[in-house]
Amino acid sequence: MDDFVYVDERVPGIRWDAKYATWDNFTGKPVDGYLANRIVGTTALCAALEKVRDKARSLGLGVLLWDGYRPQRAVDCFLRWSEQPEDGRTKSRHYPNIDRAAMFDQGYVAAKSGHSRGSTVDLTLYSLATGELAPMGGGHDLMDVLSHHGAQGITRAEAENRQTLRTLMESCGFASYECEWWHYTLRGEPYPDTYFDFPLT
Repeated sequence: MDDFVYVDERVPGIRWDAKYATWDNFTGKPVDGYLANRIVGTTALCAALEKVRDKARSLGLGVLLWDGYRPQRAVDCFLRWSEQPEDGRTKSRHYPNIDRAAMFDQGYVAAKSGHSRGSTVDLTLYSLATGELAPMGGGHDLMDVLSHHGAQGITRAEAENRQTLRTLMESCGFASYECEWWHYTLRGEPYPDTYFDFPLT
């Protein structure tokens, strides 16, 4: 796909940690289709992320990406995983109050993901001075009401950090997702109806 690029090559200065290429995700192991720890997205996504990077920098903040384009085979892998018996390895960290299967029912994981269209990202902010991640009141893929925008039970500073991220993203053309403070989709995305399945290599 000519229109899909490595985000780190197109948007210098953005950090990344492609969680689904690692053992550090809710399935507890690397996910089908993630053969390299890189973030891929459309050129339109990258152009918008450049604006986010620059606005964040003016606030003394950097951007850290956890996921971008997600092959459909990875989503299928999530579905198969959700049907397997519970082993408890990642439950307390990622879905403490729901069953695996409920991730789909409650909107935390989708059988057809916006990520597979190439213009959705999971991300957070960090301090350029210290490199420390901004406290957000729960980590990536915490599938819980605590992760919703406007959630009760997080500190004022955490709520303000979430709002800073949301303001940055929305001002640069992204739409938020109410259930996950880290998940944003580019408005006017170039492939709104196409779910791609090429692997990340």
